[in-house]
Amino acid sequence: MTRQAARASGAEEAFADEPLRLPRGSCDSQLHVYARDRSTYPIRHDRPLYEAPVAELPDALLMHEQVGLERLVLVQATVYTTDHTLLLDSLAQLTPARARGVAIVDDSVSDAELKRLDAAGVRAARFNFQQRLGLVPTLDGFRRSVRRVQDLGWFIKIFGGPNELADIADEIKRCEVPVVIDHMGHLNQGGVINAAGLKLLRSILEQKDRWVMLSNGHRLSISGYPWDDAAVIGRLLYDTAPECCIWGSDWPHVGSLGGPMPDDGDLVRLLLRYLPDEAAVERVLVRNPAELFGF
Repeated sequence: MTRQAARASGAEEAFADEPLRLPRGSCDSQLHVYARDRSTYPIRHDRPLYEAPVAELPDALLMHEQVGLERLVLVQATVYTTDHTLLLDSLAQLTPARARGVAIVDDSVSDAELKRLDAAGVRAARFNFQQRLGLVPTLDGFRRSVRRVQDLGWFIKIFGGPNELADIADEIKRCEVPVVIDHMGHLNQGGVINAAGLKLLRSILEQKDRWVMLSNGHRLSISGYPWDDAAVIGRLLYDTAPECCIWGSDWPHVGSLGGPMPDDGDLVRLLLRYLPDEAAVERVLVRNPAELFGF
């Protein structure tokens, strides 16, 4: 159900447009930027999953101003693969007190480039294990990259669903760096919540330094707006590891291209429904990301 349909049916009353009052220092721990200038910032992926939109840093900052977010983490978009020019140029426009970055790392990224990324404020490497993204690392390559970023004090992010997480669960367990599982583990599999995947994700979170992003709940939902089923899962994951939960808008929502675009304020309101009290909101939006990203 779209928001418009929910409004027409009266279901929107369950998810009212109350003004957002987020704590100071609230962090959007994942968003992407896409440049209009394709000559300076060319698309590098041979077979991109989506057509890259124009979504530049000023647009992101305007959205943040509207919903009350102050800090941000720019995550390298897959269409640029390991060409981090746009990421570096975007971070250069922001202060270290406000922004951090996440890179895509493989054997093609030199040690010098890693040091340049680190100096610019990058604090993690993201590994995309879903085949549809076309960037799946080999296990040997993954291990090499993890060792290299560990030397910089970075952590890693894993993009994958229940099947991919099951395949690499032993690798995740062995990692000696913090590991963040993106987007609540992509538990929506073919229109149903993958129960085995949820159990696995919770078992991962019970390990030391294993984190989850409480993001993309609207895409996880089976029931549609106002995403009541996602709110239940979000609360369950928070209760499993409250000190290791963060949240990101995933703006500009390329996963929704061609369909209804979520309202960013609604996504923040959905997050708030996961959390039991103001202390939990402060934890997920301020304290946890500050610890993980080093704000």
